[in-house]
Amino acid sequence: MVLRLLTASFWSPASMARVPALTLGDNLPSSPIFSSSAKTQSPATMATAPKKFTLRSSDGETFEVEEAVAVESQTIKHMIEDDCADSEIPLPNVTSAILAKVIEYCRKHVEAGADKEKDKLITSPDEALKTWDADFVKVDQNTLFDLILAANYLNIKSLLDLTCQTVADMIKGKTPEEIRKTFNIKNDFTPEEEEEVRRENQWAFE
Repeated sequence: MVLRLLTASFWSPASMARVPALTLGDNLPSSPIFSSSAKTQSPATMATAPKKFTLRSSDGETFEVEEAVAVESQTIKHMIEDDCADSEIPLPNVTSAILAKVIEYCRKHVEAGADKEKDKLITSPDEALKTWDADFVKVDQNTLFDLILAANYLNIKSLLDLTCQTVADMIKGKTPEEIRKTFNIKNDFTPEEEEEVRRENQWAFE
């Protein structure tokens, strides 16, 4: 009803008489809608920079990383979702050297995922990433074990699988004595205890 009244009032002869006639060549009202000089934002200016988070290692070093990289860690992702990451995220169980390696791994996998998403027909990036992963874990034993602990603490499944598989491959086909030598493990079993273990787990030595 209100709309009908407004419409009738606007288009009445009396109101139309007050509207000036426009002829070809007349200037349109100086409204931003009609102005050719009205500024429009380009997609580049409208796009916002990716959100970043600061990670602090156990020895006090800080690393600024993109959100996409940070949330590769389920531990960090949950902290962000729970609003526990306003300023910086402390990671007391990860040293700066290991955290730098973890960030390198996560960033590589995020970039590889983005490249694959751009062209789903490309299969070579998967092989390239496997090669990169194989090179990534060519580290000394201490670093490898620290990466396992960090991947477990940060809950990065792909990194945990990669590092654990690397250790498994180092063990595969070796005798207990060779495994001890590989990992510098001291044998604290007596000959009798070791014989009992071998007897109880004979299937593992076949």
